[in-house]
Amino acid sequence: MTNTERSPEGTAVLNVSQRRLVCVEYPGVVRHLDRALETLRGEKGVSKTYSDPSKRLELYYRPRDPYCHPVCGNRYPSTNLLLRVRRRVRKGEGGGEAQVAMEVLGVIGTTYKFQGMADFQYLAIHMRPDSTHMSLYDKIILRQPETKEFFDMDVPLFIPPPIFSRLDTPVDYYYRPEIQHREGYVPPAVSSENLIGLSRARRPHNAIFVSFEDKTVPMEPLEPAVQNWKRVCVHPSEIKAEEELKKMFERRPIWSRNAVKANLDIHPEKLKLLLPYLAYYMLTGPWRSLWVRFGYDPRTKPEAKAYQVLDFRIRCGMKHGYTPNDLPVKAKRSTYNYSLPTTVNKAGPQPASLREITQEGSAPPGRKPAPLRYKLKESAYIFRDGTLPPYRQMFYQLCDLDVESIKKVIHCNDGQEEECNERDGWCLPRTTDELRNIMSSMIKQVIRAKKPGLFPANAKDTADEAGHGSQERESGEEDEEEFQPSEGSDNEMETEILEYM
Repeated sequence: MTNTERSPEGTAVLNVSQRRLVCVEYPGVVRHLDRALETLRGEKGVSKTYSDPSKRLELYYRPRDPYCHPVCGNRYPSTNLLLRVRRRVRKGEGGGEAQVAMEVLGVIGTTYKFQGMADFQYLAIHMRPDSTHMSLYDKIILRQPETKEFFDMDVPLFIPPPIFSRLDTPVDYYYRPEIQHREGYVPPAVSSENLIGLSRARRPHNAIFVSFEDKTVPMEPLEPAVQNWKRVCVHPSEIKAEEELKKMFERRPIWSRNAVKANLDIHPEKLKLLLPYLAYYMLTGPWRSLWVRFGYDPRTKPEAKAYQVLDFRIRCGMKHGYTPNDLPVKAKRSTYNYSLPTTVNKAGPQPASLREITQEGSAPPGRKPAPLRYKLKESAYIFRDGTLPPYRQMFYQLCDLDVESIKKVIHCNDGQEEECNERDGWCLPRTTDELRNIMSSMIKQVIRAKKPGLFPANAKDTADEAGHGSQERESGEEDEEEFQPSEGSDNEMETEILEYM
């Protein structure tokens, strides 16, 4: 017997339950289901992993040992059925009649398979001088509130790494044969800087870096940068991107990379080749981390004040009424959300459409044009009142601060600029501090509107915000808390330099 029906045409139709199930091919014999679930961090652990397709399912054979390294299961799509089969035997004179009943409980759409090896395990033990072993678990794991004597106790050092091997499947390593040189060959001299380095050299993008102290600026790109771009600029879409970026630099001689990516639809890897072809990169000074049009020297042009950079970091701390965890702005990267290499699914190649292969920009009649795939949002480089920055650390250009009170501070010395210095550029001294105070006050009001419970509404706070906190930096500079890049923000300048070095 099965839960089937007959269609009007006489064919059998199987009734399938709409329940979507997940299958875990457990690498072991399960005698106690609750203990097996404990090794998978319980039903909550499985559900959390299932909610993120990029995660692998972790199985801990010693779930109560915090130093246990897991074995990871890969996630696969599947179209299996879970069946419940019952066999009943009716006893009778003829030896009994067996009846089989089958029921479909659901469809298994996802299956986890453990195909790799567990990471190396390292127990928390210490070898005594007499070669006996001593367990350290009770000495280094806090199981209950302890007295001061527990923390003052001398304990052998035990700091195992979070992971021993980045791979959980064996691979064949093919060693290169030793090169046989002709007699008399002298190897080239190698500097000590290159003796230990990356497995391969970085691909050179031939960008020109300029410091604030340099006397001149480049007038044209390096020849390898020209050749690199001409080599990839073969399709109309690349030619169009080059012309658009040229017009952008004619309209505005200095751009941040985020501003370029918000105004130009081009693949990021090709943008790395296009920018050194049209601009040089400033390393220090008020235009650091920005791309400047060849031949344009902002140190000699007071109007370049509008293009100076402002390194802004959202302030947080009890002094400001909220902590980093209270911020509705998330960090780009965080050590708290770090995933070990073995716990992340390696996504397979996705099938490409003909449009992506040919990179056609025009849509056929009757169809909508393809969406912009690489453009960033305006909030990636423009600051406006009433909005929050997308990240806790931002590199804004002064011309992209779209707030009237900020513009007044920036342009208060227009026509009176006398000297360009490395800290303030063409602006008055301490201008950047005043801009940060104004922006911080605006952000505080936005956060108060989103989370009113964080701030006690009183007259003092209102009066401080009305003055934009202009005295805040002077009165409390020593105990000022700002979100540091090492806490998870993306230091755009550092990242960009590494890509071009």
